[in-house]
Amino acid sequence: MKLEHSHDANAIAKRLAAETKPSYLRDFVYGGIDGSITTFAVVAGVMGAALSPAIVLILGMANLVADGFSMAASNYSGTKTVIDDIARLTEIERKHILHDPDGEREEVRQILAAKGLSGRNLEEATDAITAREGPWIDLMLAEEYGLARAQPVPLRAAIVTFIAFMICGAVPLLPFAFGLDRAFETAIFSTGIVFFLIGAAKSAWSLAPWWRSGLETFAIGSAASSMAYIVGVLLKGIA
Repeated sequence: MKLEHSHDANAIAKRLAAETKPSYLRDFVYGGIDGSITTFAVVAGVMGAALSPAIVLILGMANLVADGFSMAASNYSGTKTVIDDIARLTEIERKHILHDPDGEREEVRQILAAKGLSGRNLEEATDAITAREGPWIDLMLAEEYGLARAQPVPLRAAIVTFIAFMICGAVPLLPFAFGLDRAFETAIFSTGIVFFLIGAAKSAWSLAPWWRSGLETFAIGSAASSMAYIVGVLLKGIA
């Protein structure tokens, strides 16, 4: 059986010594799905109301730029909030270690005991971890607060979200921008493909097979788009 990485001693040491890099997959999927859904929702709503294709482009482009920026800004703020919270908790733990080291050592001891260590092994592990402030604080962040220091950079997360939103969100508008015949039907088909591809791509980071992940995302996007079209049909007489 082929494993994901080598367990040779040198390979293990090199892998563990490497800097842990945050993943921006969530940000891309988040932006891509939302961009496709919201832009196609505009298209479906306008077409359901039987309005001019020109309105599709106007409203669609407005949504693409404004909502894309809003999504990126929101993701930036949300990610930065997590980073700021980690910094706050780090300072709290540093203060506690400075002013009550025995109490903090007892916390480490109980954490390790809960993992199965006892007796001399428990005391030696506690001494080893509390010998340096960095590993000590890292352990407390992970075990006491459920946090990890390796977090996405807020600006990068925002940029990834915005790019994914713009790329995937532009797909429903392209048939109208190029003046294709049966533009709405083409938009439905191409947007469905985008939904499926996003889902299939994210399966590389999950245990779900690609086709199931693709169909799941396709179903979510289709449901949202269908609701927008129905609303447009129901409000058709107002326009």
